[in-house]
Amino acid sequence: MRKFGLLLLPLALAGCQTWGPTWSEVSGARWNIPSAQFNTVPTTINKIDGTSALQTVPGYPGTVKIEPGDHSIELSAPPLSPGWTGGTALETMQLKVEPCKRYYINGTYANPLGMEWKPFVDYVDTIAGCTVVAAK
Repeated sequence: MRKFGLLLLPLALAGCQTWGPTWSEVSGARWNIPSAQFNTVPTTINKIDGTSALQTVPGYPGTVKIEPGDHSIELSAPPLSPGWTGGTALETMQLKVEPCKRYYINGTYANPLGMEWKPFVDYVDTIAGCTVVAAK
């Protein structure tokens, strides 16, 4: 049985994505509560470049590791009004992601009773332990 487990180990590890010394992160968590902007909510990152955002960062709920560069990010937001039974529309934003930065993307409602919201970058943080590798 032990040999069987050792044979499957390379296959299991092949499905894991490894990150070098440089990466970036996007998060739907709120950076500052209360936010300086009115009618803001945390967001959920649904897709990045058309692919489900499943590679989360341990210790940072709702945070996803990505490669630096230009990305299309699909987000959803909870309703701002308590007791709202319907969902809100998905929003897509384009974001140029710099190396070794964590982007906190939140949503803002134009009206606390409405369903229309827009995503915005609330804060950009530097990732500890990440190293920007110079291009050769």
